[in-house]
Parts: sequence; structure tokens; C-alpha cells
Amino acid sequence: MYVVGTIHEDTRSHFGYEIEIEDIEVVGESENYPITPKEHGTDFLMDHRHLWLRSKRQFAVMKIRNEVIRATYEFFNKEGFIKLDAPILTGSAPEGTTELFHTEYFDKDAYLSQSGQLYEEAGAMAYGKVFSFGPTFRAEKSKTRRHLIEFWMIEPEMAFMHQEESLEIQERYIAYLVQNVLDHCDYELGILGRDRDVLKRYTELPYPRISYDEAIDLLKESGEFPDVKWGEDFGSPEETYLAEHFSKPVFVMNYPKAIKPFYMKPHPTRDDVVICADLLAPEGYGEIIGGSERSTDPEYLEEQIVKAGLNKDDYEWYLDLRRYGSVPHSGFGLGLERCITWLTGEDHIREAIPFPRLLNRIYP
Repeated sequence: MYVVGTIHEDTRSHFGYEIEIEDIEVVGESENYPITPKEHGTDFLMDHRHLWLRSKRQFAVMKIRNEVIRATYEFFNKEGFIKLDAPILTGSAPEGTTELFHTEYFDKDAYLSQSGQLYEEAGAMAYGKVFSFGPTFRAEKSKTRRHLIEFWMIEPEMAFMHQEESLEIQERYIAYLVQNVLDHCDYELGILGRDRDVLKRYTELPYPRISYDEAIDLLKESGEFPDVKWGEDFGSPEETYLAEHFSKPVFVMNYPKAIKPFYMKPHPTRDDVVICADLLAPEGYGEIIGGSERSTDPEYLEEQIVKAGLNKDDYEWYLDLRRYGSVPHSGFGLGLERCITWLTGEDHIREAIPFPRLLNRIYP
């Protein structure tokens, strides 16, 4: 509709102004609008996602999503990164999983990308500090509140950088996102009922750092996880406990080699762990960043590729990055929707993307 009136300053208004309305013109009429003020079920709202986006709550979430994306570009530009676009169609699985979307690429097999990381490593060797931002696809048959089939990732790679320096960039990046949301999305946070004081706590650096071994000890000492074993990955309850223990994001470092991808650098004093870290968000939101220092040893990588059951021929170009002059380098990936779900305080990740792709949903 068009609204005609006189604008007056008013300190009672969130925006500082109010309109004294003189005339209203309806531009687009609507009969029997499907979404009414009553409560609607999740499936109904997902079926009408194209209309539900007009709701005040969805407006707030998408404005915060936009701010996170804007602040991401700003942060990495200030840090001297170059944006390097990675392909969406690939001929192999970057992390060696079988949860791939397959398609035919003329007379060859191709897959929707799970990660742009390997390509960003090539970029880091050429340009120093690079990042990609794009969609990724994982055919995980999971129906948890943390998983999407299609989601967006920010994946930086940094040459001449060891893991500790990477962790410092990661925590500065998260604190920068939180601060920009606080600075530019106060109205939207109010709509969502998000506690600003809680978010402010997440701008306080550094974030705690614990090893995987220490995490196992904490879980055992709590008495809540009697079955936790060294060598297993953490599930949602374990991640929630660890982050809540510190009441802020926490880095869990040096996971067992057996549960991490082939490209991670082995620990210098232990053969059974790799130099990596996951950043766990508090309030039950779990891992929002995964990163590691990358191995620069072509023989070690070739051995790990074979052990993972991957086709070595698919990774010859990746091994070339080590054969023809490599340097220490590290990188990480942030799941955009997981981060936004955490920042907005939403219960389910589907609310953090305009048109979610879930295990049982590809409409609209």
C-alpha cells in the first residue's frame, strides 16, 4: 500500500519518527490470505514459505542474515583477503564422504560441492589469504534442528599461517559478526526477543581453548556422559555441555586423526591426533566453525588418501600443490545458517535461510 502523511519526530518511536497518516491507497489486494494471526503448524508455514517470509519475525532473521554477510565481506577485506570463487560442480569429494549429490557431466561423473576448501588452498598458494562464500550440498539423511541439505559456507585459507594464528582470526571474525549485529540490528533483535547482554558476552576475547583429551575428561567428570569414549566424535549433547561449561564459544582442539578428513596436519608429538579445532557455540547450537592446519607433505597426503578409500587420481592436482612448492597454511569453514541460528536465538536452522532444503522438503 501507499501511505501519505506528515512525518514528525517522536522519541517514543524506535526509528525516531512517526507518520501522521492522511491517506492510504491499497495497491495489491489480497483475498483469503493463507497465513492468519492464529497459530500455524511447521509444515503449513514451510508450504507457504514464499508468504511467510513477509512475517515480522522472518523479516528480522533475514535482516540479520544480510548483516552477517555484509560484515563478513567487510571483515575479510579489512584483513587483506581476496575472494576466490570455488566451483560448485566437482569430480571428487573434498572430505571423502559418500553423502554426495551425483549428476552426469557429459560422459563423466560429477558431484555438487561439499566444500570449496581444496580449491581455496590452491588460491592461498597464489594469493596468500583467500576466502570463498557459496552454497554447499550434503546428502545427509538427518532431520535434526542443526542440519540442512543445502547451506552456505564461508571458507578462508591462509598461507604462511599456523593453527594458533588461524584461531585468532576465527575468534576475531566471530566477535566482529556479533558486534555488527548488535550495532546494526537492535530493532530486529528486539523482534526476536534476543538477549543483547548475552550476545555482548560473545565479543569478549580470547575464547577458551581446550584439547579433545581435556574435553573427554570434562564430560566424564560431569557424570552425565558415562559412555563417552576417546576416539569418538561429539554429538549435540556433548557439544552443548562443553560450550555451556564456559558460557561462551570454546575451541576444542586436536581431535583423533581417525575421525577427521585426510588433509589435516598430524600433531608433531602424537601420531593419533591432528592439528585442528572446532568452535562450539553456547546455548545448544554446537559447532559453527571447523578448521585445521593443512598437511604440506605429499607422501603423507597420498597415504591418507589411499587409507580413506579415495581415488588418488582425483587428487593429483591437489598433491601438485605440495610437490611444486608449498608453505605452512591453515584454514577453516563457517556454516552461515548455523551461525545465524545461534545469533538470532532461533530453535531450528530452517529459519535461517529463505527457502530451506531439508530431508523431506524441496518445495517451494
